[in-house]
Amino acid sequence: VEYQVSSMDSRIKLLFSGLAIVITFTAFIPYIRGILAGRIRPHLFSWLIWGTTTLIVFFAQLEANGGTGTWPIGISGVITVYIAFLSYIKRGDISITRLDRLFFSAALLSIPCWYFTSNPMWAVILLTIIDLLGFGPTIRKAYDHPFEESILFIFLFFIRNTFALLALESYSLTTVLFPLSICCVCLFLTVLIHYRRKVLAADLQL
Repeated sequence: VEYQVSSMDSRIKLLFSGLAIVITFTAFIPYIRGILAGRIRPHLFSWLIWGTTTLIVFFAQLEANGGTGTWPIGISGVITVYIAFLSYIKRGDISITRLDRLFFSAALLSIPCWYFTSNPMWAVILLTIIDLLGFGPTIRKAYDHPFEESILFIFLFFIRNTFALLALESYSLTTVLFPLSICCVCLFLTVLIHYRRKVLAADLQL
């Protein structure tokens, strides 16, 4: 099932896409500065998975006529790969647990499944699953070390993906699934980090 927006909405869609792009840079610039300053230590595995999947989903959405709503996803993919690179050279969180290996292995094994499917819908479904698996190490890290992650950064990406959804020119499972899934997991992470910070702060006061 696909819903195509009318041409009358094109300027509104362009506005939403522009807002999503602005929020993308607003979120990423201080986050990158935090990495360079050593205040933020992103998990290498998560960002490597996210960068790869986001770029592939971007091309799949283009093929499915996502239009201007795909632009924020493409820009985000490029910057995400750069953050994975920074995480490695700045020696961010490169600690690897058995659970991290499980998430990373599942993600890598899913990529050949996408490669052999010619339908962009199945590509997006598989790559969304991969991307969500990439959140595994970061969720574990956010639970254990909530002060090492930026709650504002994650919340901004919840807002960014909301605007990306509104900017889509064609609504279908192929175009909607990825940004909607990221919206949900970013909201979950925001709540988790806030809760864990309150718990740890209360423990320190005892």
